Amino acid sequence: MEDLVESLTRGNPTAVKVVLASVAFALAAYQLVLIAVGYGKLRPSFLASRPASAAHRASGDAIVVILVVVAVMCVSVLGFEDDAVLHITAGSALLAVLALKLAVLRRWHAAGRFLPLLGTSVFILLALTWLSSAGSFLAD
Repeated sequence: MEDLVESLTRGNPTAVKVVLASVAFALAAYQLVLIAVGYGKLRPSFLASRPASAAHRASGDAIVVILVVVAVMCVSVLGFEDDAVLHITAGSALLAVLALKLAVLRRWHAAGRFLPLLGTSVFILLALTWLSSAGSFLAD
C-alpha cells in the first residue's frame, strides 16, 4: 500500500495529505454555515433551508471520502509513530465519531437529537487533527 500511495502522490504523500486535509477542514467550516441555515439559525436572503441542508449532506459525503483517503495515506505511509500521539488519538476519535454520526443519519434515527452534538464533535476533532499535523507542516 505504501508503494501505491508513494506513486500516486509522486513521492510527496505528506504534502498531498496536508492539501486534502486542508480541503476537508475548509469544507467542514462551510458545513457549519450550511447547517446553521438549514436549522434556521441564519437566514440569508440568497439561500433557503432545504437547499442548504442538501448542500450540507453533499459536502459531508465529500468530506467522508477525503478523510478516509487521508487516513489510509497516514496509516500506510507514516504508521503509528510515538511522537504523534495527539494526532493519532484525535484522528482515530474523529473517524469513530464520524462513523457514529453516519450510523445515526442512516440507521439509528431515534438518536437524531444528538446530531448537532455529533456534528460539532466531528468539527472539533477534525480541527484538532488538522492542527496537530497539517498546521505545523504549513507553518514550516
